[in-house]
Amino acid sequence: MSPATIRLGTASPSTQASTPETIAQLEQIARRAASKKIDILLLPEAYIGGYPRGTHFGCVIGSRTAEGREEYLRYFQNAVDLGDTVGDGAGAGEAWIKRALPGDAVPGSNENSKEPAANKRGDGTREQLERIARETGVFIVTGLIEKTGGSMYCSVVYVCPKQGIIGKRRKVMPTGTERLVWAQGSPATLRAVSTTIRGVRINLGAAICWENYMPLVRQSLYSQNINLYLAPTADGRDTWLSLMRTVAIEGRCFVISSNMAVPPPSIPQQIPNSHPDSSSAILTEEPDHENPHDDHTPIFSDHHPSPFAPKHHSNRRASCLTEEGFEIALPRSKSPSTPTTTTTTRRATPSPTRTTTSTVNTLSPSSKRRTSVFDKDGNEIVLCCKKPSHVTNSQTQPMVPPAPKLTNSSSGEWVSRGGSSIISPFGEVLSGPQWEDNTSLICTDVDFEDCIRGRLDLDTAGSYSRNDSFEFGVRGLDLSPLPY
Repeated sequence: MSPATIRLGTASPSTQASTPETIAQLEQIARRAASKKIDILLLPEAYIGGYPRGTHFGCVIGSRTAEGREEYLRYFQNAVDLGDTVGDGAGAGEAWIKRALPGDAVPGSNENSKEPAANKRGDGTREQLERIARETGVFIVTGLIEKTGGSMYCSVVYVCPKQGIIGKRRKVMPTGTERLVWAQGSPATLRAVSTTIRGVRINLGAAICWENYMPLVRQSLYSQNINLYLAPTADGRDTWLSLMRTVAIEGRCFVISSNMAVPPPSIPQQIPNSHPDSSSAILTEEPDHENPHDDHTPIFSDHHPSPFAPKHHSNRRASCLTEEGFEIALPRSKSPSTPTTTTTTRRATPSPTRTTTSTVNTLSPSSKRRTSVFDKDGNEIVLCCKKPSHVTNSQTQPMVPPAPKLTNSSSGEWVSRGGSSIISPFGEVLSGPQWEDNTSLICTDVDFEDCIRGRLDLDTAGSYSRNDSFEFGVRGLDLSPLPY
């Protein structure tokens, strides 16, 4: 890795059973990232505290249930207190970052404590995150559920290994029924932050989940001259990758997106050990320094085998990605007792559509079969088909990738498939998307001067903005561009 090269990384871990266990897992991931020399690590939206997917907290219009209130209480208790204030949705800003707020300890509660209570605020989560970043040397950006006053915010913190937390975002527009439990953050928190790694200045800003569908939110980040755009999310649909590629091209910046991969209920989640260097360490094999871009190091110990072991059937598929960003699913037989042989032929002349003839043998009437198409390079893209078939079929299909499924059912489907990825300023998918994998890290080495190279023909906040005719401003937010 050359001095001007920065290694970006992300993962798709899911929230653990409690907040302390999630922070312990975060520490494990950060230590693994450090072993692979990752400089900046992004983790998913609401990773600490949890994303309440599928619940309604007992609420319908005009009615709330006692059970829903108890569920809300548990969710509030799992949220973290960073010691910030409510303010106007932005908190105390620089006063909080610089620890200029007075301590929040109850007078007389620390009489027997040897540790001074001056300026001590919150539940200690901030200090834990700063310690993890400091000890690993990794710049950590993670989503979390922050509680202050009587409200919760979907937040993101920027944790520098040298300076501690240097910034915090609060989601300005929770999506749909998220607004039931998350308050709206102030757009003033959209201020980007800067760090320098090996002489390379990096201006980074985050847009959380469907904030990325808000063009003016994106423009507010572009206007600050960011070169690293972070998108922690809970959206694992195939359309998300298209949005991230658009953002990268539009902003001429590198993009990292991170989403939890939540296994089906039939696969129990394992809790990582909080002391990776102990005799019962979670890492059971040395990280592959020769191939840092393909990390399959498990986070499970010998005492807690990985849920992806062969004895657990999770209907996972191996896949790879074409240059155009299509996922190519590699088929396999459903079980040894129902062997399937698929023979596929294609036309010799390339065409936007392909005629695919699949002959499937030894299929029972209840078995499912998949059809497939080919891209222009001859790679097979396997498409899921819900209708069972045991006859030869010939049909013409458009060249489209299969859409991920995000439903939670008893059939073994993943609650959230993940999809974490890293994109170049020209829209190229550098790493990922990471489907159905909540254990591995993905990373890639990048040259941030590519962002400047891209400005030759597109600068959406500068030469391409026609700011002589279009005026843009955000109340409470300083849009002054950061230098490179």
